[in-house]
Amino acid sequence: MNQTMILTIGRQFGSGGRIIGKKLAEAFGIAYYDKELFLLAARESGLCHDVFEKVDEKAADCLEHVFSRGLSWMGMYTPQLDILSCEGLFKIQSDAIRKLAETESCVIVGRCADYILRDHPNCISFFIHSTLESRIQRVVERQQMSVEQAKEFILKTDKSRAAYYDYFTNKTWGKASSYHLSIDASVLGIEDTAAFMKVFAEKRIQAGKY
Repeated sequence: MNQTMILTIGRQFGSGGRIIGKKLAEAFGIAYYDKELFLLAARESGLCHDVFEKVDEKAADCLEHVFSRGLSWMGMYTPQLDILSCEGLFKIQSDAIRKLAETESCVIVGRCADYILRDHPNCISFFIHSTLESRIQRVVERQQMSVEQAKEFILKTDKSRAAYYDYFTNKTWGKASSYHLSIDASVLGIEDTAAFMKVFAEKRIQAGKY
């Protein structure tokens, strides 16, 4: 590829966004980042990666005292960082995402990447949604939950992701106007949705309209 390209993917839980993201990364021959972002943020900040994993895409108002007993700093506890704000953790992860986008083409799933990279000239943002029925089926198969358990988990996770996104972006999670393309993965299925998104990205590249 002759130019850097960043594809960001927001997704409803159980919509297949993670799988589609991996397929896009494979199709373009570029890197894929999801939970791998924890390691990047940890490396940049010196904090242990589990610090970022514990607060991953969770509503800010639920995090005020998550680390009230101290944060792990390279395996040690630092009293001066007894409470690291949600905003502080978000900034660390945001800086890691921006640095990543400057160095390589990649697919980034979640973590408000579309907003963080909103001024990046070569960023294409997607949001993947799907019917509740198809999402429940996928979660039941993947997590070995009952239908009711899967439904409850889906709604809880989506609510958390929405609160996190809305808090840090002042936008509305999942709103079509927030993304270059919002697509229902249940219409075409995982494989064809990924293929459609690839064509969309290629056409934007060819037109020079990132």
